Amino acid sequence: VKKYSDYIRHPIKMYVETKELKEGTENEYERVITDKTLNSRVPIWKKNKNEVTDEDYNNFYSEKFYDFEAPLKTIHSKTEGQISYDALMFIPSHAPFDFYSKDYEKGLQLYSNGVLIMDKCPDLLPDYFSFVKGLVDSADLSLNISRELLQQDHILKVIAKNVEKKIKTELTKMLNSDREAYEKFFAAFGLQLKYGLYTDYGMNKDALKDLVMFFSSNEKKLTTLKEYVDRMSEEQKTIYYASGETMDKIDLLPQADAVKSKGYEILYFTDDVDEFAIQMLREYDGKTFTNICAAGLDLQSDEEKEAITKKNDDEKELLTFLKESIGDGVSEVRFTSTLKSHPVCLTTEGMLSLEMEKVLSAMPGAKGAAKATLILEISTEHPIAEKLVKLYAEDKEKTAKYAKLLYAQGCLIAGRAIDNPAEFSEMICELM
Repeated sequence: VKKYSDYIRHPIKMYVETKELKEGTENEYERVITDKTLNSRVPIWKKNKNEVTDEDYNNFYSEKFYDFEAPLKTIHSKTEGQISYDALMFIPSHAPFDFYSKDYEKGLQLYSNGVLIMDKCPDLLPDYFSFVKGLVDSADLSLNISRELLQQDHILKVIAKNVEKKIKTELTKMLNSDREAYEKFFAAFGLQLKYGLYTDYGMNKDALKDLVMFFSSNEKKLTTLKEYVDRMSEEQKTIYYASGETMDKIDLLPQADAVKSKGYEILYFTDDVDEFAIQMLREYDGKTFTNICAAGLDLQSDEEKEAITKKNDDEKELLTFLKESIGDGVSEVRFTSTLKSHPVCLTTEGMLSLEMEKVLSAMPGAKGAAKATLILEISTEHPIAEKLVKLYAEDKEKTAKYAKLLYAQGCLIAGRAIDNPAEFSEMICELM
């Protein structure tokens, strides 16, 4: 009765037998038969919030959506006006096993006056909130409306827009008032929000930019973009980020040391979609995003820039020789003063980074289609810089081998496969 007939207007009654303590006695019981109404008649979403307990919500969610874990958040709202409806939605505490598969179906249940019209109405939820479970009940919808007409229904579009706003508002409240719960939610569904930033050419970026989080070099904890910007010093003009498989691998990048030495915070991008989403976002609160592995990382003073420009001009012949020795692997070789004690690194020029190249190349049929423009940078602070200058004057053949070794080192540091592992191994053994 509870499962199938709970919302029938007419009462469903049953004689229920119970044992009750006799009046005036301490241990004598008597049978009492009462006429009990089994169905609630009024749907849970039609009741006032103060009439429903958390246990009632959790039981309803468990029975309706077959989840044995309690929801992370319950959203119960009633809207009255030109279009009236009741909404009862739940944010699950974990992602369903098929959530990121093509078999997953999004959508809220759609009711009209307590009568189910559609079990999963996809038009009520945007893709980036597809994890939300629940229902919408509106008396303004016709019972005999067809699926085709439903998709074009003006009332449904208004309800969907309001539902989207309500979900965003409740997630923002959770972020501000219950950080632990929000981080648990983000661990389960954060990837979907990031995809939402990227898809539809960034149309939804303003709705989602304050909900996404990334791990940061600041205590290695999750942070929002707003929190990052609030911590920025006055002299910092850009939001720094780095992409890689793990935070530990990103920390090993030579550029990471250079940025941290200036006291700047780095966002760690470890999901494939992260960098694509940020490039679609372009800026946050007037601050642009900078990949620390991009060419031209602006961390030097004017004097340092002038000195490194002079160094590259003076050694132009050497740098051209190094580039020709490496071949098509890089577009340029140059000296830099930002790497400190690290000898070498690979940077990229243009929109496509090394990590984006890896993601695009891993797609079916796209192997080798996307190529990042690479630059090999050699640190003037490392003894290898002066060694190359002297060696070029004495032994060009050995200098050419050094160029290939340095390029292979740059690839290894960046997590990129070496073009010719056998040649690299032979040159290492030769040096030994």
